[in-house]
Amino acid sequence: MATVKIACVQLCPGNDMPANLAAIDGAVRQAAAAGAQLVMLPEFAAFLDRNGRAMAQAAQPFERHPAAHALRDCARTHRVWLLAGSLTVRLNSPADKLANRSVLFDRDGHVVATYDKLHLFDARLPDGREIAESRAYQPGDRAVLAATPWARLGLSICYDLRFPALYRALAQAGASVLCVPSAFARETGRAHWHALLRARAIENGCYVVAAATCGDHPGPWHTYGHSLVVDPWGAIIAEAGETPDVLLCDLDLDAVARARTALPSLSHDRPFQLCTLFQP
Repeated sequence: MATVKIACVQLCPGNDMPANLAAIDGAVRQAAAAGAQLVMLPEFAAFLDRNGRAMAQAAQPFERHPAAHALRDCARTHRVWLLAGSLTVRLNSPADKLANRSVLFDRDGHVVATYDKLHLFDARLPDGREIAESRAYQPGDRAVLAATPWARLGLSICYDLRFPALYRALAQAGASVLCVPSAFARETGRAHWHALLRARAIENGCYVVAAATCGDHPGPWHTYGHSLVVDPWGAIIAEAGETPDVLLCDLDLDAVARARTALPSLSHDRPFQLCTLFQP
């Protein structure tokens, strides 16, 4: 049986990057001591502030980003593969925009893959607050499938979760684990988080691993927590609460093949025409 022990780390980051990085290192140390081979962090793990100016000031080009260097050393020190859920990276572009970038390090600290968030959240929340990520961030333009010694990971970030075509493409390209690091708002998390993650697992016969932020952050900003691991049949096999935690879970990767054999819908997609009918 092909298995991998993963750790899904739930954090409550703020706007003190050294403190956040210390919390990450402690969680990764704990996960590694428990035998985790692959550790996943949430979105904005190294710095989170509701104020866009604070986020921009903390951003650096990837090559000299202090969090990127610290996380590389963390992976190497603790001898784990480490998915940095996302870092705010300054791009070399005329618009001086940022990327919300997920980074996968191997156990030697080498960068294996990077993914820039495709879908940007521009919306007015039920409480009246407005979020316009596109003002500061440049969307990515590629889906990313990353090879590890155990499985191919399909990379995504938070709001991507609402766009099932991305996960379909990743699964059909060979992903057996879909990663969804997130900083999901408390309001929408209560309504949609579990349903969306389970749906992505069921639709694609994949494990879904969603490391999340939790608690209250500067700004103010409140995130939902409830980091989840969902199996390819849609069952929740590990879940955190609303405080920092380290979820440890063994993934039986043969379960992916069993689910896809039982429900081979990945090979059943058909082209179709959309017909719009107008009623008189």
